[in-house]
Amino acid sequence: MKNRISKAMPFIIGAVVMIASCSKKSSSPSPVALNPSTAPVVSVDRFSSAAGMLQVRTATNGLPAANAPVDFDKAPFITQGYTPTGQVTLYYNFDLQPTTPAPIYVLYKSGDTASVKGQLNIINVLPGSAGYNDFWLVYKVTVPGNYVANTVTSYSEIISNKYPITPTTTIVNCPVVPAGSTASKRFNSTESTGLIQGWYKDSIVNYFTFAEKPILTTTSGGQVPLSPIYVTFNINPGEANGGPSSGFKTDNTSVQTHNVIATIPTDAAYSPLWMVDVYNNDAFDSVSNLSTVKSVQILAAGAGNVNCPVVSIQ
Repeated sequence: MKNRISKAMPFIIGAVVMIASCSKKSSSPSPVALNPSTAPVVSVDRFSSAAGMLQVRTATNGLPAANAPVDFDKAPFITQGYTPTGQVTLYYNFDLQPTTPAPIYVLYKSGDTASVKGQLNIINVLPGSAGYNDFWLVYKVTVPGNYVANTVTSYSEIISNKYPITPTTTIVNCPVVPAGSTASKRFNSTESTGLIQGWYKDSIVNYFTFAEKPILTTTSGGQVPLSPIYVTFNINPGEANGGPSSGFKTDNTSVQTHNVIATIPTDAAYSPLWMVDVYNNDAFDSVSNLSTVKSVQILAAGAGNVNCPVVSIQ
């Protein structure tokens, strides 16, 4: 009996080893690429009290419901103003944004100069969450040569895989919006106007991109550069119901404001993140360009920084 057990022991041990090996493999499967077309889609609300500043939904202002598609080609999301020389310009309004960009992660195979084909970029914050910004600082993530696109679909996986992360000096203007949203205008005719998909914690997120001019960080902290814009409202700030809630003052028979931007996309100093100076609406009729607006009374200097990419100059 004892000899039988002794002879059987190698087979028993071998079986245990095989079971253990199979168990370990099943608990740590090889990464599987996710299909963007079948992945869940993130819900986005840009107009909640947590996400919005100037554009906050109320019972009466008509801002879209949470996660409803937004038509940014309609007021109050697009404005007609003046360039420094008095030309008519159109720009979108994507609300106040901080100067500290959020991180967006772009995956590259080691040694490649182009990102991984088919891989969606990865973000880790949404509108309404701490640290969100329409402006994103690009971080380069280096993955192995045998990496398969979309097997990594979250920031936590980048960290758990210990992939090297390198900050760049490139900032991109990519407002995250609900699926189905539209913004049909761009400064450059070659720019795509459609939504771009990315990953957020294994789910799909949608965003626009505005590339009328490359944006580079100007400080070691990677801050978004600023350019001035001069605006005036129907009711001056400091008066009852004054400021942004009263709306931009316009010509009597059109949507033309006398808001004036200080730079255009072909200028070296251009930035779509505008530092707002509010001027007295008593001077509305006299303002039509940068020279005239600089001679009127400023009621509030540096009142906020708004994301307003220029999309047309007539």
